[in-house]
Amino acid sequence: MSAWSRHLLALLQRLGTGLGALRRRLPSPPKLPALPGGLRPWITLGSIGFVMAALLSHGRQLVQLRLDGQGWLWLLLGVGVSLLSLVVNGLAWGVVMRWLGLRPDWAAVVELHVATNLRKFLPGGIWHLASRVQRLRSEDTPLAAPVGTTMALVAVLLDPLVAAVAALALVPLGGWQGGLGLVCLLPLALLLPRWLDPLLLRLERRRARDLGLEEELRQETPLERSTVLRGYPWPPLLAEMAFVLLRFAGFCCCIQAFDLPLANDATVWLAGFALAWTAGLVVPGAPGGLGVFEAVLLLRMGVALPEAPLLAVALSYRLIVTLTDLLGAALVSLDGSLARGASSGPPTSASTPTSDTPSQ
Repeated sequence: MSAWSRHLLALLQRLGTGLGALRRRLPSPPKLPALPGGLRPWITLGSIGFVMAALLSHGRQLVQLRLDGQGWLWLLLGVGVSLLSLVVNGLAWGVVMRWLGLRPDWAAVVELHVATNLRKFLPGGIWHLASRVQRLRSEDTPLAAPVGTTMALVAVLLDPLVAAVAALALVPLGGWQGGLGLVCLLPLALLLPRWLDPLLLRLERRRARDLGLEEELRQETPLERSTVLRGYPWPPLLAEMAFVLLRFAGFCCCIQAFDLPLANDATVWLAGFALAWTAGLVVPGAPGGLGVFEAVLLLRMGVALPEAPLLAVALSYRLIVTLTDLLGAALVSLDGSLARGASSGPPTSASTPTSDTPSQ
C-alpha cells in the first residue's frame, strides 16, 4: 500500500471514530408520522412532477431545439459508450466478488449482470437484485461453486453501495461547491470494516425480507452467516469509479449533441452528474431512478445553464441508457441462443444415412 493510501485510510479511520462519538452524544431524532403508502410513491410523484413541470414550462424551447447530423452521431456514440459501461459494471461486480474471496467466472458474471440489469425497471426496483442472488445460490452460478444466502446477498448489495460511494467521491472534483465537495467525501468512511459490516448486516436483513429469504438466513450456520471483510475495498472502489466515469462519458456525448459548453466546465458537469446519478441509485423513488436523476440534475445545474437544453440533455441521456439496457439484454439473449444452437450442432456423418448404406 502506498504512503498516500495509508494516510487516507488513517484519516478515514479518525473520521469514522469522530462520527461515532458524535452520534452517541446526539439525542435520538423524533419519529415522524408515516406517509400514506410509504415514502417511495411520494418521492416518485414529486420528482416526476418536477420534471413534468419543467417540460411544460420549456416545451416551446424544446420543440425548437434541432439536432444536426453531428448531433445524432454524438448520441449514437453515447449508446456505444453506455453499452461499454455496462460491461465495465459487470467486471466491477466481479472485482467486488473477488475482494470477498470468491472466484468469479468473469465472462459469466458480466453476462449475468447485463442480462438482469433491465429488470431494475420492474415495479419494486429489486428484481434485478433478486435474479442475481438466486443465480449465485444455484448450480448454474457464475462462481467456482454456489454460495450461501448471506454471501450472495453481500456480493449483490455491496456492488451498488460501493458504486454510490465512488460516484460521490467524484463530486469534489467540481470544487468546494459551498461545502458539498467535503460532505460527499464523508461516505468513504462507510467502507471501513467497522462501519461497513453493520451496514451490510442491516441491508441483508432488509433485502432478505423484501425477497422472502428470511427463513434461509435463519437456517444458515454461524459460519455461513459470517462475512470476512478484507480491509478497505480499494479495488472495488476504483473499479466502480471507472464505471461511473464511463457513464459520465456517455452523458458527455449528450452534452455535445446539444452544443452545451463542456470543455472548460467538464469537472463541474462531472460533479453534477455524479450527484444526480447517486441520487437516482439510492433514493427510493421510481424504478431505475426515473425522475430522480433528472430532477436532481436540473436543480443542481439549472442555476448556471438554460433549462431547456439541459432538460433535453437529461431526457436524451435517459433514452440512451434505457436503450442500452434493452440492447445489452438482447445481445446476451442472442448470444445464449447461438451458443445453445452451436452446442446442439448438426448431425454427424456417422448418424446420417447415405445412399451407400443399406436399409434395415
